[in-house]
Amino acid sequence: MTTSFDVITLMPQMFNALTIDGVISRAFENKLLELNLWNPRDFVDDIHQSVDDRPFGGGPGMVMMIDPILKALNKIKINHQDKDLGSSKVIYLSPKGNRFDHKKALELSNQDNLILICGRYEGIDQRFIDGWVDEEISVGDYVTSGGELPAMILVDAISRLIPGVLNKNDSYIQDSFYDGLLDHTQYTRSEEFKDLKVPDVLLSGDHKKIAMWRLKNSLYETFKKRPDLLKDRELTTEESRLLQEVIREQEHDSKKRK
Repeated sequence: MTTSFDVITLMPQMFNALTIDGVISRAFENKLLELNLWNPRDFVDDIHQSVDDRPFGGGPGMVMMIDPILKALNKIKINHQDKDLGSSKVIYLSPKGNRFDHKKALELSNQDNLILICGRYEGIDQRFIDGWVDEEISVGDYVTSGGELPAMILVDAISRLIPGVLNKNDSYIQDSFYDGLLDHTQYTRSEEFKDLKVPDVLLSGDHKKIAMWRLKNSLYETFKKRPDLLKDRELTTEESRLLQEVIREQEHDSKKRK
């Protein structure tokens, strides 16, 4: 089954970043994913290919007009009917939207096809949002020059969760946020670099001890860097014990260094 992304954008060339290199690009090559780009300028008749105009009421900037975007959306839906695809979810990338996170990525990964709307300038005509958008999504409390980069973030994050996209189907299980915790720290060769050593347990070959160390480390990384995540996650009795243990260990090591 192929998961398709249809993106309405004035900057289709930006999406080459997804299809040229990396694990996601291989998924497109292997037909696990499909990316279709639709430029609103292709749906206007005037010689200047106008897709934006001044906002009613005055103010700076320009606003993307409803007609070219709606024509592009209707063409996408006709294309889906021809391919006998099911219903699509229409998402507008907007700083006003719901915050994108792992839970939302997992939810959207179960959709067979997604239609992503990338705004530019001061955004798009509100009537299109009210009438044809299913959900507004934000990638953070900041503003980008357009919706293309946020759309690429969605495509990448969602695609990783689709079976077969990663080299190992369980690879994303070890990522940060999968189980509500940050990922444990990682090390590779050489074993010692400028007197900095890899933790002995990772060289022990004892998989049970390594798994325990990684869980403790993951708990501590979350406690140290994103304590807000722990408020939303109910720790098991064992996880609580391990967290208190590693906190004591870190405090002890800190005192020794002083």
